[in-house]
Amino acid sequence: MVEGGHKSYVPNMINGAAQADLGVLVISARKGEFETGYERGGQTREHGQLAQTLGVSTLFVVVNKMEDPIVKWSKERYDEIESKMIPFLRFLGYNVKKFLPISGLLGSNMKTRPDRSICPWWNGPCLFEVLDAVEISPRDQKDSDYFLSSYDFDSKHKMPIIDKFKDMGTVIMGKVESGTMREGDSLLVMPNKAQVKVLAIYCDEDKATCAGPGENLWVKLSGIEEEDILSGFVLCSVAGYKAVLHVHSVVEECKIVELLQQIDPKTKKPM
Repeated sequence: MVEGGHKSYVPNMINGAAQADLGVLVISARKGEFETGYERGGQTREHGQLAQTLGVSTLFVVVNKMEDPIVKWSKERYDEIESKMIPFLRFLGYNVKKFLPISGLLGSNMKTRPDRSICPWWNGPCLFEVLDAVEISPRDQKDSDYFLSSYDFDSKHKMPIIDKFKDMGTVIMGKVESGTMREGDSLLVMPNKAQVKVLAIYCDEDKATCAGPGENLWVKLSGIEEEDILSGFVLCSVAGYKAVLHVHSVVEECKIVELLQQIDPKTKKPM
């Protein structure tokens, strides 16, 4: 969940957004508070920009504090905020799924829709209905054949490290951004170029045999100590060797796909 607020909360927001598939941007409807967050350098703008750069592309926006004595569930105030935020968020590249008014203090339009006497103009769903309707990609690893076939194991693995701790070995936390990982894989921790081996993978605290893009993981490693890892390091595939092809004055890296024939070094003819 992404929330515009005090700047001291930004580091916590970054950790959360780095693991999220979608976000909920909470905006204050109170006079002055929305304007402060929306103006250049404001927290609403900063949170929106940070979440987008961290990979959150789908966003729900809730306008909070609609119960404020000055706002009084005003449709004009809600429309004003929506008209300013939607162009800004779309400019950042978001797919804005839904805009809706709420009162976090009173719980209005969160679990249940508000009474018509409170907000007669709102005919949409409540926040929980919107979140419950979100389609989540199946990540059930019990069907191992389906699970393995859905991953591209040729893609290079990349997982930025969010945190680390010791638990009978070195354990790192992060979200897989690309490629896949399996138990027993030999990988690289960058930028210190430490070669490590994947001992165990945990997804939602359940042990897994492999993981792909979008998964938030705990990964137990060997070959590196916990104190040698910092947040922001990247667990990635070991760089493979590429042959160098020399043709006259041209020098190009190449990948050998197939060996067609073997040439006898003495006769220079196919063997």
